[in-house]
Amino acid sequence: MSETISGPDGQPRCAWCQSAPEFFEYHDNEWSYPVADDQRLFEKLCLESFQSGLSWRTILSKRENFRSAFYDFDFNKMTTFTDVDIERLLQDKGIIRHRGKIEAVINNARRVQELIETEGSLAAYVWQYEAETPPDPQTASTSPESVAMSKDLKKRGWKFVGPTTVFAFMQAMGLVNDHATGCVMREKASHLRREFLKPE
Repeated sequence: MSETISGPDGQPRCAWCQSAPEFFEYHDNEWSYPVADDQRLFEKLCLESFQSGLSWRTILSKRENFRSAFYDFDFNKMTTFTDVDIERLLQDKGIIRHRGKIEAVINNARRVQELIETEGSLAAYVWQYEAETPPDPQTASTSPESVAMSKDLKKRGWKFVGPTTVFAFMQAMGLVNDHATGCVMREKASHLRREFLKPE
């Protein structure tokens, strides 16, 4: 199977874009570009947790509903959630109504506050795990770095952050440039990474 398909403009894109029309915009404008904003990083970790066992299309189509339900994934606000909020979220048809995942991301909001106290920022912590030698594009679902980050997050009390979930997060947030070799956006991702100031 080819790693690329022809996009709307005739240029090659990663083959996974053909799974849904809305994937092209996400792929071209967000996926695999480096992010240093703590709130965006936390949002993506949460959404990847919700995706576990589901398709990304399901999560992407509900992303604005998730943002509304979880206060734009402002982890400082999410730490105030109570059992009343959990019950509210379980009734919200616009999101994934999975008690374990809802409780996990609320728990993780508290854990990210603790992490920031010790590491300075979520971004500084996350970018420690950037691979010096990433896997070949489109060949892996985990990496040594995603395994290590998953293990450390779990040790810190995070939930729903397995190695595959963490690797998908790394792909999306630019820690791994996983655009296919022939994809027109691969060089853009590489350029943005070269211009990116790694958080410390």
